[in-house]
Amino acid sequence: MHAVMAKRLLPHEPSFEGPGPDELDSPAIEAAALDIPSQVTDRTLQKGFWERPTSSTTYEPPSEGTVLRFDILLAHIMPPDGEDVKIKRYVVYEVTVRQDGTEEDAQPAKIERRYTDFRELYLCLKRQHPAEMANMYFPNKVLMGNFKSELIGERSAAFEQFLTFVASHSKLRDSDDFLHFLQNDELSRACQFLDERRHENAIPILENCFRLLNKIYMNRARPVLLILCRLVAACTSSPVPHHSAERWALLALGRFETVSDIDLLPLYIPLLHTCAHLWWQRGQDQKPITDRLTDMSKQGINTAQTASLMQAIHKIDPRTETI
Repeated sequence: MHAVMAKRLLPHEPSFEGPGPDELDSPAIEAAALDIPSQVTDRTLQKGFWERPTSSTTYEPPSEGTVLRFDILLAHIMPPDGEDVKIKRYVVYEVTVRQDGTEEDAQPAKIERRYTDFRELYLCLKRQHPAEMANMYFPNKVLMGNFKSELIGERSAAFEQFLTFVASHSKLRDSDDFLHFLQNDELSRACQFLDERRHENAIPILENCFRLLNKIYMNRARPVLLILCRLVAACTSSPVPHHSAERWALLALGRFETVSDIDLLPLYIPLLHTCAHLWWQRGQDQKPITDRLTDMSKQGINTAQTASLMQAIHKIDPRTETI
């Protein structure tokens, strides 16, 4: 499993200056927390976004191996000035996930999350794994000042440490709540695009999801293989395959060679059929794939194609895409 390291450390003691995160659920307090005092003149509010000072972002290679890093270098205040004034403004934090070695990760993955997303993950993990989360610090809600640079910077550092902590503990990392936090928004949007037959819009989102999960989980972990198969299916669902279809298909075939997860094996035969058809479309030799199907058939495995790859995925993880 990847080694995990925090770049900025905060005390692991909760703040006692106000009510804790479990005590701030009332709609009145939530609304007050999003109100902007008229006297606030912070530059962050004026320009609409916050950036971490460049002096704090110098790359520091790990002493050995690779290190998983969560960085929040940018935050946006939404909605932007001039847009719907009826919507309460809020802060969106851009989380960059990297797997750094001797050189900085050249293909980081990025997701955007609000304070409420981080807080929901924290509370879910605290309920499900109280022992592991007993000493984990999480920033409280505030009644005002949500858009001040100091608060956004402090929260960004706290969120980085929180995600690093979760990713370094197997029970927390492998929880459904953490996986939901990592991919649900993007995956739902990608599947909606697939449902609308807008594959060109869905594929970049799925590629980012794969890069993200592949940095956090092992290569043949269930979430990684599932998103990889969904990516292959998206790339091959149109009459003309996406230009990256072969690259992702080859990667998926290699990852499945030693998979023993019984829940994922139903994906393997549809994947083989999908790749065989793709190879035929590209004028390439299908024999290695068809030989594999023949060997499996001789072992008593039903290799007849009864479902498409997308249908097999949907059976394991139902989403919105048309099947």
